[in-house]
This record gives sequence, structure tokens and C-alpha cells, in this order.
Amino acid sequence: MVTKRPNTKKKSDFKSGKTTGNRSQTGGKPQFRAPQGKRPDKIQPKTAEVIDKTVYYKNGITVLEVAEQLRKPVSEVIKKLMFMRIMASQTQSLDRETAELLALEYGFELKDEVLTDMTRYDELSIEDDPKDLVERPPIVTIMGHVDHGKTTLLDTIRHSRVVQTEAGGITQHIGAYQVVRNDKAITFIDTPGHAAFTEMRARGAKVTDIVVLVVAADDGVMPQTKEAIDHARASKCSIIVAVNKMDKPGVNPERVKQELADLDLLPDDWGGETPFCYISALKNTGVDELLDTIQLVAEMLELKANPKRNAIGTVIEAKLDKGRGPVATILVANGTLKIGDTFVVGNTYGKIRAMNDDLGKSIHKAKPGAAVEINGLDDVPMAGDPFMVFDDEKMTKDIAQKRSDRQFKDDHSRRRPVSLEEFFKKAEGADKELRLIIKADTQGSIEAFKGSIEKLAVEGATVEIIRTGVGAITDTDVSLAEASN
Repeated sequence: MVTKRPNTKKKSDFKSGKTTGNRSQTGGKPQFRAPQGKRPDKIQPKTAEVIDKTVYYKNGITVLEVAEQLRKPVSEVIKKLMFMRIMASQTQSLDRETAELLALEYGFELKDEVLTDMTRYDELSIEDDPKDLVERPPIVTIMGHVDHGKTTLLDTIRHSRVVQTEAGGITQHIGAYQVVRNDKAITFIDTPGHAAFTEMRARGAKVTDIVVLVVAADDGVMPQTKEAIDHARASKCSIIVAVNKMDKPGVNPERVKQELADLDLLPDDWGGETPFCYISALKNTGVDELLDTIQLVAEMLELKANPKRNAIGTVIEAKLDKGRGPVATILVANGTLKIGDTFVVGNTYGKIRAMNDDLGKSIHKAKPGAAVEINGLDDVPMAGDPFMVFDDEKMTKDIAQKRSDRQFKDDHSRRRPVSLEEFFKKAEGADKELRLIIKADTQGSIEAFKGSIEKLAVEGATVEIIRTGVGAITDTDVSLAEASN
């Protein structure tokens, strides 16, 4: 019986010179057949990479950061800004309008950055339901030159003797107090007027709605008066001028009005928008009219807050108390603060154990616009630090730790450690370096001292502040001083 052998030869495609088998007639390399329904990879069309044409804006965004998002050299972006008649370096911050114009020039769209990192809670913007918003007390800062009567005015409003407790009659620390008039509360912040406390006064202006600028009728506009006006304008506050010491003989309020008009504070009775009140804080005359004006301006501002949400706000002052530990005076900007709340403040955290109002009375909750003293903090925060209440205690500690780590990295990336050999070489040469560790009773005093030290200019000498802290000098401070020379 004869069986036919299967034909193993493959038909050739003579036109293409290829076989449908394993090898071609011309090249000799294996040609693999693609699976049915799919094309070989090498002839699949490549999909174009989708480029995100969006620039994400955040507060304080620099020219360099915009250039990186535009994927352009920073020199090119600076040139483009020059054509737009804006002179800026790569580290300069851009406002939203300029950043948007720059993005449009390159065909990009500008969007606000959406924050999901809770360690940056102080940059978060939380929208409140309009139905939950209620009227809140105005936060008023009293500013002006030293010895123009700011604390005396506040003292008259509160019917207490604050001036007598101040060292030398000059306000040393920021205090916050609340007064009720016509069944409505007004929160006052008393900022120091002395030149050394410029930084503290700047912080006071950042959290405020209305600035009462106290000008003595006998002195007129002084250097700190101009600084106070600059702070008020920088924080976009409404300004009310209180011309004080009207009880003194021979005073000329018209001269004060003219001096302030020259600084673009045009009085309302001259057709301007700045209300002027004429008072004597010492004799308690005109103070009621000033309070009425504050409430009138507050009504026009339509200040509202949501008391149903977790509290946020700012530390006005912080100190270490012998009996109670770290204590902070805070201003609640929004939400309601309650005993037992866990919160992050700056780079530390806490759980509110006790809360007192400005009269020292124990309270259980603080509504928006209230200034209270709290204890239960893990460490002394910095004055001006933002705080926010979180529901989860573990998350609160994690956020504080991450913020602290970030601050530590930032501080140490700026400072390069110096060996003893390098230090002695420097000491022998022309340059002398003085290293300091500053300890004081409050953060405000530390900042004032730092500000004064940094202004000292001695040729051939530099001052480096190694560490600052609140409270008494400890063994750790001494050890650090030895290690840091």
C-alpha cells in the first residue's frame, strides 16, 4: 500500500520575494506571521504624547516656577516679561494677572493650584455654604507712633488700667480684648508702637479688618505713623483715624489732617473716604463716637463667618508659663473652637485643655472673631502661626511632625556647618563672627531683639543667631552654645 507524503514545500509569493513559511527567499531571516486580527507592533501608528497645557498658580509663584511649568528657559520667560514692560528676576513672585498673561503668551491655560497636601493647611481655601454664614465681630487693630495714646485709648474702652502694668508705659506684647457695644462685640488688638516692634505690628495688621490709626494732635505724623499706614494698606484694611490728645491746649487738628492728606489719607469732610474722629483717650471724650464709627465701617464691610465648621485662626502671642506650660493667645477667624479640640499650629500641635477670655474667665467655646488664651500645646508656637482644628488626633500629630521636618530641612539647607579649624581661621583674620542664642519671655520679644541685632552694622563683624526660644535658659542651651562656639 502506497501512502502519499504530505507536501512540506510552501508556496512562494514571487512578486514580493517572500514566502509564507519560516524564511524568505532573499534575506534568509525568519518572518513571523502576526496573530489574526492584530497588526505587528512595528507598523502600529504611535500615539502622540498628550502635553498638559496648564500652568497651576499658587500664591508667591516665582518666575522660575512658571518657566518650569511652561517648559521654557527662564531667560526666555524673563525676556517675554520685558516685552510686557515687567522687569523681574527668576526668584521674583508674580501676581495672578501677570502669570495668566504669561501663560496665554505661550498658549497655556492658567488654573489655581488644587491643594491636597494637608501639611499646607494654612494655604487651603475652604468655601462655606452661604446658608451657614452669620455676622461676626470686626477685628480692630489700634496702631500709631509710640506714646500717642494707643494703650490709653484701649484702656478707656475697656475701663481697666492696662497702661499701669506696662514696663515704662510702653506696650511690650500684643494683647487682644473684646468689648460689647449696642449688643454687638468688637475685638481689639493692641499692637506695640515702638520702632523695635515693627514685625509684631505687621503681624497684627495681617489678621485685622479695621485699623484705628492713633495720631497725637500735638505731635502729628511721625515715622511709626507712616509705617502703620503701610502695614494697613498692605493688608487691605479699612482705616479710621483717631486724632488723640484733643484736651491739650493749643493743638491744631487741621495740621494733622493736612499731613495725612499728603499721605493719601483724605478726610471724609474734605471729600475723601477716611473717617476722622477727634478724641481724648485720657478724658474719655469722643470715644463713643469712635466706637460708633467702627461699627458703621464694620456694617459696610459685611463681615461673615461659619460657626458650624472646624476652627481656623492665628496665634497673636505665645509664651511658656511656669505653672501651665506653653500658653498661646489666639484669634479665631472662622469656625467654633471648643475644649477638647485637637489642632495643628505652625510646626506643633495640641489638644485644648483650658480656654480663657481676655478677662481671665474660663470658657468652653470661642466663636468667630473671639480672642482667647489656650493651653494644652505640645510646644510654644511662633506668634503669627496659623492654626487649624482636625477631627483625627493621629492625623494632627502626623501633620505637625511633617511640617516640623520640612522646617528643619529648610533651616539646615540654608546653614552650612563650620568646623573649629575654620572658625579659628576666621577669628584670626579680619572677619569676626558673633554667634548668639536668644531666650526671652515671649516670641514677640525675640523677634524685636532679632530685628534690632540684624540692624547693627559693624565693619568686619557678622552676627549669627543659632537658636531662639521662649522660656528660661536650660542645660540644652548651654550645651548648644558650647558646641556652636
